Amino acid sequence: MTYTGDVRAGGPTDVRVLDDAEIRKAAVGPDGNNAYLVTCRRSGAQLLVDAAADPDRLLALVREGSGSARLDVVVTTHRHADHLGALASVEAVTGATLAAGADDADAIAAALDRPVPRRLVHGDTLTVGHLVLEVVALRGHTPGSVALALREPERAVAPDAVPHRVHLFTGDSLFPGGLGATGGDAERFARLYADVVERVFDRFGDDTWVYPGHGADTTLGAERPHLAEWRARGW
Repeated sequence: MTYTGDVRAGGPTDVRVLDDAEIRKAAVGPDGNNAYLVTCRRSGAQLLVDAAADPDRLLALVREGSGSARLDVVVTTHRHADHLGALASVEAVTGATLAAGADDADAIAAALDRPVPRRLVHGDTLTVGHLVLEVVALRGHTPGSVALALREPERAVAPDAVPHRVHLFTGDSLFPGGLGATGGDAERFARLYADVVERVFDRFGDDTWVYPGHGADTTLGAERPHLAEWRARGW
């Protein structure tokens, strides 16, 4: 079945199968938060992006990926409560390492009353079995918001080969149609806009697939023509 990224809370998982990874998308909670499970097909290692709500549903998602409760790491893209409602429960069952942007980690730890041992900064990498995900800090929605970039391996050797696709998990920093909310604060918006342009659009190709924290997926190619419009409107 073709992956569409069209999921609803209470509905089935959508699954994308790559050469080395599987990506599972599910929606949970009253705000329809997206949770993503990334599974290394060679080792069974797994990473969950945003344990937002409904721990039973998320633990079922984990088992869909590996056939067990194996979960190596949970990355929380930012500190807002709707993105970490199931985090304590998922960690308690799986023993997964908790990871979040360094500037949001204290707030997340306080909300959970437990430490966040992996504090991520721009340019860090997370190794999940044979997969490597790059941390892309996107400051503005919150100070410590992070995205994760998973590159498909380059198989072709021809010098004019098409670059491999990037799969980018953006939390609430980038959506179809614009950036994440910055509370009407011009400085926060300017920071987020600059990070998204310099760290995402200037680095990754139009075929980069964007997996946001809520709603439908998109690609950088679909959004790139609207960058000037976003800057002009200020949100």
